[in-house]
Amino acid sequence: MRAYHRNKYQEKPLYPCEPWNITEDSFSVETNHHNEAIFSLGNGYMGMRGTLEEDYSGPDYTSTPGMYINGVYGSEEIIYPEEAPDLPRQSQTMLNLAKWSSINLYINGEKYDLLQGEVSDYSRSLDMKKGVLLRELTWTSPGGKKISFNILRFLSQDKPHLGMIIYKFKPLNFSGHVLLKTRIMGDSTNYHHLRNKRELVVKDRGFQGEIEYIIQKATSTFIATGMACRNVLIPSNEGVIISKKQLSSEKGLSVEYELNVEKGKEYSLQRYLCVYTSLDLGLNIGFSELENKLKNKLINNLNIAVEMGDKNLLKKHTDYMAEYWSDVDVKIYGDLALQQAFRFNAFHLLQSTGRDGRTNIAAKGLTGEYYEGHYFWDTETYIMPFFLYSRAEIAKSLLMYRYHNLDKARKNARRVRLDGALFPWRTINGEEASGFFMGSTVQYHINADIAYAIYQYYNTTKDKDFLHNYGAEILVETARMWVDHGGYIPLRDGKFCINEVCGPDEYKPGVNNNCYTNYMARFNLQWAIEVIKKTAEENPKAYHDLKERIKLEEEEIDAWQKAADNMFLPFNKELGIHPQDDSFLYKEAIDVDAIPSEEISLVKHWHPLVIWKYQVIKQADVILLMLLLGNLFSLEEKKANYDFYEPKTTHDSSLSPAIHSIIANEIGCMDDAYNYFMMTARLDLDDYNNNAYQGVHTACMAGSWLALIKGFAGMRNYDGKLYFNPCVPRKWKGFVFKIKFQDRQIKISVKRDKTYYKLITGEEIRIFHKGERFLLSAGRGIEKSNF
Repeated sequence: MRAYHRNKYQEKPLYPCEPWNITEDSFSVETNHHNEAIFSLGNGYMGMRGTLEEDYSGPDYTSTPGMYINGVYGSEEIIYPEEAPDLPRQSQTMLNLAKWSSINLYINGEKYDLLQGEVSDYSRSLDMKKGVLLRELTWTSPGGKKISFNILRFLSQDKPHLGMIIYKFKPLNFSGHVLLKTRIMGDSTNYHHLRNKRELVVKDRGFQGEIEYIIQKATSTFIATGMACRNVLIPSNEGVIISKKQLSSEKGLSVEYELNVEKGKEYSLQRYLCVYTSLDLGLNIGFSELENKLKNKLINNLNIAVEMGDKNLLKKHTDYMAEYWSDVDVKIYGDLALQQAFRFNAFHLLQSTGRDGRTNIAAKGLTGEYYEGHYFWDTETYIMPFFLYSRAEIAKSLLMYRYHNLDKARKNARRVRLDGALFPWRTINGEEASGFFMGSTVQYHINADIAYAIYQYYNTTKDKDFLHNYGAEILVETARMWVDHGGYIPLRDGKFCINEVCGPDEYKPGVNNNCYTNYMARFNLQWAIEVIKKTAEENPKAYHDLKERIKLEEEEIDAWQKAADNMFLPFNKELGIHPQDDSFLYKEAIDVDAIPSEEISLVKHWHPLVIWKYQVIKQADVILLMLLLGNLFSLEEKKANYDFYEPKTTHDSSLSPAIHSIIANEIGCMDDAYNYFMMTARLDLDDYNNNAYQGVHTACMAGSWLALIKGFAGMRNYDGKLYFNPCVPRKWKGFVFKIKFQDRQIKISVKRDKTYYKLITGEEIRIFHKGERFLLSAGRGIEKSNF
């Protein structure tokens, strides 16, 4: 492990270590930007950054307000300084929507502002158990008026179109007049990427009774978004509300309350939110009619939410969270900092992931604009496994997103003159959105990554309906791409070679026979053949329909088998390793540890041509292969590959440390396993890379789960059989987790000397512990030695 990375994770945690909370105990301009990302809320459908309710008077560069809907994007023409044929033409960027959470309070003309007056008893806490953000503080105005605040915010997990702020305040040393203002600001702007920062324009706004609503439309994609709010003030008697105004301007809507408040009495403003888009309605109608239907949808559902009331809405949300944690929570004994980190990561993964089959999960989730809200291979390789063993229905929806965009993947393949389908590297709408093909389209391995995810999903759920009716078609089209892309090369003894590709290591694009790619392509071909045969036997109608629909011929399947049987699989007998590609071993070696820390990451400081000429690796490549297809490689091969590639890796991608932790665990390098695990678990919480303000690293968050479950628990799922090889790091006392597998739920409790397995639900099952196969029966627990 590089000293640079080790020094980072050994620094003091930025937040107090608590089991269920992330707490900011004092407000600081310097940490505000980072905290906006950390305190983000979301429910897979929409997300908002942890900005303050009141106006923020700090420097602009210390805040990025953000309200996003998964799948809502704008598009611009990609401008290339030098043209080439068949490059992607349109970008895709997640849009920043109207801000609905603005609440300002004035006491005798003095505006409540954290940077004015005096703040005491301050606490802002992300309660991950309940899924709410709570802020408590006392503010003394410059004129000496003292007031306390208790502000709770949540976006409903149970009803994903709804959200709420419960804004409570109490005058502590005065009675008199207070002015309270709420706003929906329609002049939203994107802060990064788009040339046209104001892609969303307001098409309609107004009041309908107590409800304020605003309709925006993306000028490039014509997606309409609607937002409605309603305030409920408690108490609301005439003695409290002196006056109320509803105001409309070009920028948005506001409601102003002049209140007569009494010292020591608490007041509450409940602000309800409802959000819908034209994508939700799915109507092929004119915009005027669409606008009316969208407005009616907002108003009707918001009224239902208000009738439910704050307590019922919050309870349904917290009940959802309780069920989630019952299945997902991992208990770590002996390390509170890691316990906190695991729950934080699992919380943000839930918040960020689309669950409707038409959206996915972005690299930054719904916590920031960086990476433009794009979906990557991260989903299938890192994030889907996290959900697969606890919320398989979410894993399925992520795969269905790929299926629903299969036609666009077919068009993408034609763009580079290939048969079948080629899934895009960066996308929101299913089309390739990257203008840099050497960092995107060249990574053909995304096809195999998706095929592997289908394999894992099926072997975990035995969902034959999905496999026959959806998965099979994806596998056929990805197999077609590989056979067309590769070729039989005489100077490679007629082996099937795949040239001009990039593996997971993005520091080596445009290479021939990337080891990861070739092995995973072979797996893709073999799995496609197996599934086609399985579908023909188990569901002849689905097989017949598929053959007719995509014109599948038996000769094609024979061609897949020939390519798989003759795939060139790199191996160097002299070194006992699998060369990363044809040229890697012939590049100049470099001492990665000697690179000055201020030059890490290399992608930000070195010209690509400098990076490409050295044996330097951005992230796990061959090492990732050792994990995904680990049953094909011996322990000695894994150790040899790790010893060769690990010193050459800079981990300039946050995806890398988790994989190194897992393989280090497997080969017995326990210090590396723990160090890389630590580097993964608190990456965002402690801001190791100084960029968490841009948004959280969702794949890295899932990587922490992989590093524990597949690393320290040693879990593998090969061909629908479960294997465990557990151990406990020296600093821990043990850990406990649950998994769902083939209609069963199993609880695994790992201690230093033994592991306890219990089948909570489902029929008996045979699993493996350190190579020993044993029967686990319902309601019974079995204890196994770890030695």
